[in-house]
Amino acid sequence: MATFVLVHGSWAGSVVWRELAPRLRKAGHDVYAPTLTGIGARKHLLNRKIDLDTHIQDVIGVIEDADLSDILLVGHSYGGMVITGVADRVPEKIASLVYLDAFVPEPGQSLFNVLPPDRHLTTVPGEDWLVAPLTPASFGLKRPEVIALWEDKSGPHPLATLTQPVQLTGGIGRIKQKMYILATDPARFTQFYDKLKNDPGWTVHTLPCTHFIQLEMPDELTAILLKAID
Repeated sequence: MATFVLVHGSWAGSVVWRELAPRLRKAGHDVYAPTLTGIGARKHLLNRKIDLDTHIQDVIGVIEDADLSDILLVGHSYGGMVITGVADRVPEKIASLVYLDAFVPEPGQSLFNVLPPDRHLTTVPGEDWLVAPLTPASFGLKRPEVIALWEDKSGPHPLATLTQPVQLTGGIGRIKQKMYILATDPARFTQFYDKLKNDPGWTVHTLPCTHFIQLEMPDELTAILLKAID
């Protein structure tokens, strides 16, 4: 039995894992899908002070409270920023890192530093500390059920989480198993995939779907994630 910790991206909370988490549990594994402060089910906590460190500590708090270890830590999209910080701070708890169509920052980089050039984020009118959700078209979403979920569940995201650089001390280097999974329809995170595909410290995969792999191809994604287990 393995322990998965699933970290969602910007704008929508852990609801994005609702197709994947049951499949991993059915396969006999423990699954934790924390909702980050100010997002989704915790949007009532939204405030100006929320930054990347807040979200990193959200995940570390779950790990410590549940006494988790040998974790397969999965980050989707912005969640890649979060799991990078988590892994650096508690590497002894992490067995594998999985970046699911996600940002992979270098030390001292913020999400804005690694944002693809064709991706433009805008703040909420009158609220310059909040970033408005991207539209379904921006993600290339095609499936009505995924579009409906996004339109219903997405909300403003705290800007400081995207502008604060991730500070790394080298702990993440202790984690030997790392995986990158790229969505190719359309492919928006090729800058990371291309950099990592020839790195012997990484395994890489592609799936022919949009950014929300966990909603569109949960069976195929489950099969890939189970390969990350020792």
